[in-house]
Amino acid sequence: MSLELFEGLDVSRETFSRLETYVELVQRWNPKINLVSRNSLAEIWTRHILDSVQVFRCAGPFINWVDLGSGGGFPGMVCAIMAIEEAPNARFTFVESDQRKSAFLRSVARECGANTSVISKRIETVDPLRADILSARALADLGTLMSFCDRHLSKSGTALLPKGASWKKEVDSAREEWNFDCEPITSLTEPQAVILRIKGVSRG
Repeated sequence: MSLELFEGLDVSRETFSRLETYVELVQRWNPKINLVSRNSLAEIWTRHILDSVQVFRCAGPFINWVDLGSGGGFPGMVCAIMAIEEAPNARFTFVESDQRKSAFLRSVARECGANTSVISKRIETVDPLRADILSARALADLGTLMSFCDRHLSKSGTALLPKGASWKKEVDSAREEWNFDCEPITSLTEPQAVILRIKGVSRG
């Protein structure tokens, strides 16, 4: 991988090596269980890794990070790999109902040494997880995500939710049913996209 990309990620060589291991596992498993689209696989470092690293950079101090609908592990597994050095006391919980994807996530965690657990259930059936940080990428509309935040985010917790160009419409729609504080952070990988940093979720 290019030196320019390595510097752009702003990670140690050890973390970069773990991310390379993760990418190799995605490439190996993807033909069998479709972790990411075939088109985006060729751009995995910019479309998925860098996109996930910036989510990690938006987080404040945390111990308990919960990633919902984890799929192939973006952003959750990337953040867990980052945390090995940058937040070594943190633990990550992935909620993924697909058994094959859950097996993949467990395999990556073993290979990379990440402190994670995987719950292979539907999000709405899992007992409240009281997350300090909650993340979810390409999972659902913001209104649905607010119901998940209401269930699984601690009272002082923060949700980090990547959203595309129509994020303002999603925020307006979600506010019809939910109260929340929302700070949009412009994406480094797609100028019209954002990461929504959300706190104080309650029903309207």
